[in-house]
Amino acid sequence: MSGVDSVEMSRFDAAPWPTSLKVTSAAATAILAGASLLLIRAIPRGTRVPFAEAFGRLMVFVPPLIALIALLSIVSGYELGPAELRVRRLLWSTRVPLDGISRAWHDPEAMKRSLRVFGNGGLYSVTGVYQNRLLGRYRAFVTDPRRSVVLGLPDRIVVVSPADPRAFLEQLVMFHPSLQSTASGRANLSGEPRGHLS
Repeated sequence: MSGVDSVEMSRFDAAPWPTSLKVTSAAATAILAGASLLLIRAIPRGTRVPFAEAFGRLMVFVPPLIALIALLSIVSGYELGPAELRVRRLLWSTRVPLDGISRAWHDPEAMKRSLRVFGNGGLYSVTGVYQNRLLGRYRAFVTDPRRSVVLGLPDRIVVVSPADPRAFLEQLVMFHPSLQSTASGRANLSGEPRGHLS
């Protein structure tokens, strides 16, 4: 076993849900529940159209399936090691290799004015592929955008939101001493981060 493999992973809680995520999740859940009820009432019965009733019954399960997938994909925390970051979900973890990571910083405005390319925009978490002018295209595993930590990898940008961004960055620097890192404030991907972590 190599030294890197034997290093214990450091655990970090995901940031607590802000009010905006709570409201969005509650509203979306209510809408999905209401949609299921409407679909139940709209099931065609006694029609001569082939498979119409079966299709209607099948559609009833679509809204709760959306909610279930979002719930299972919720970001519950992070496990950080020298070689990879593991994003904890309810039943599994998403692995993010950290090979070649060059910089990392905390930026409360990192996700502002982002366009969702694919993913979940606020049902229990903010996950998927997004794009904005500051970061370009990036992958998000976030519960609170105000606690965003941006990870600059050779082939992609990843954004996470640990409950304690500074502690997360300090541990990351311990694993990667040459890493350019800032505890807070914006950094330009094409330039130097503003203010090194002290």
